[in-house]
Amino acid sequence: MHRFLISAAHKSSGKTTVSIGLAAALSSGAHGLPARSVQPFKKGPDYIDPLWLSVAAGRPCYNLDFFLSPDAELRDQFARQGHDADVCLVEGNKGLYDGLDLEGSNSNAALAHLLDLPVVLVLDARGMTRGIAPLILGYQAFDRNIRIAGVILNRLGGRRHEAKLRAVIEHYTDVPVIGAVQEDADLALVERHLGLMPVNETAEAARHIATIGQRIADQVDLERLLAISHTDHQLSAPATRRPSQETPVRIAIARDAAFGFYYADDLDALAAAGAQAVFFDTLKDPKLPPCDGLLIGGGFPECFVDGLEANAALRADIRQAIEGGLPTYAECGGLMYLSRSIEWHGRRADMVGVIPGDVTMHPKPVGRGYVILEAQPSHPWRSTDQALGGAPLHAHEFHYSSLSALPADTRYAYAVRRGHGIDGRHDGVLLHRMLASYTHLRATSGCDWPAKFVQYVRNCQNINIKEAIPCSH
Repeated sequence: MHRFLISAAHKSSGKTTVSIGLAAALSSGAHGLPARSVQPFKKGPDYIDPLWLSVAAGRPCYNLDFFLSPDAELRDQFARQGHDADVCLVEGNKGLYDGLDLEGSNSNAALAHLLDLPVVLVLDARGMTRGIAPLILGYQAFDRNIRIAGVILNRLGGRRHEAKLRAVIEHYTDVPVIGAVQEDADLALVERHLGLMPVNETAEAARHIATIGQRIADQVDLERLLAISHTDHQLSAPATRRPSQETPVRIAIARDAAFGFYYADDLDALAAAGAQAVFFDTLKDPKLPPCDGLLIGGGFPECFVDGLEANAALRADIRQAIEGGLPTYAECGGLMYLSRSIEWHGRRADMVGVIPGDVTMHPKPVGRGYVILEAQPSHPWRSTDQALGGAPLHAHEFHYSSLSALPADTRYAYAVRRGHGIDGRHDGVLLHRMLASYTHLRATSGCDWPAKFVQYVRNCQNINIKEAIPCSH
């Protein structure tokens, strides 16, 4: 097996492009190497990079996050998803030693140490020559428990620049240069206000990933990478949760160009809890599919307001279903879509209108980073057999919008202890059987929201049966 972590000295060094290229090159068998099964992982809260890595590797990418999971759960997650892969590739976030606290307990280095991973540093070498040596030496000396097994020089200014850097690194350090990637416009990934453009928005993604894979394979020594990341230690898959034996419930899930932010392990957990996912397209479908519950995740509805507004038939159908009692959960972009309107760049577009408030986009983030929430007694997923418990919920948010003009008597599911949510104090609008929040939850040991939501849908079914109310939309 081969396992390694791709990190950098700082963010925006090109590690995502390199990670995508390596995943594509190794999984396709570039340069005559045998094609290998590559299991990608992404450290921290992120939806977009994992989408790209999933397409590049041909396997769902899973997130590893210290803030949301204890160490034992991270090890289990890594083993569960990676035990049957030839290569486990973990893409870090920010710099190798960056983190929330002074001790670096949730840094990329801490993850490399926890999972016993060699580190490959991607270094943005623009404007650097001899100064690259003390940078590498400092990163080695800062934590001797971290094995920096190789560096990939990125954004080079030409072959002469590359030769100088290789000579300096070889003279002053013992770290091998396993790749040198020239500045190349074809490797660029399109960015927007929340980061990279999601891969689900463009039909050209597969072709672009193939190009990146070929360019990275041409400039990175793949055999050397496999040699420095080889391990004889096999991963043992932990026991998986037993699938629910109850009758499945149909959950309609919005998945299209406007909405695509779903964690792979959340979808796995929904299925294990007994949810049958029925995907629909908010831009094309005229009505919801038959369903017992509705899930609308995050995305970029502001970039698709014309198409969302034009599909008036679906908007009306969703509003009627929610007002009729359809159990619904929406996160961030989903909350925006269920509001009255979205305003961006002077353009106001009508949305579903279930939430009696209006969304305004801003040039800078309104809520960004980790959040800590306390579920309120009004939270709809509480019940005698499926309580949320009193422990604070750890989650994350990342939105450039605000929701305003809500009625004074609006009910909320959460009190915000860290983060912003809707107004800095509350998050999770409650109306009918709908919960819509800016917060993104993760299915972890401390927050098994998929099981709770599926159980809530079942509870609603039982109530509907007793009241002789049709349950499915």
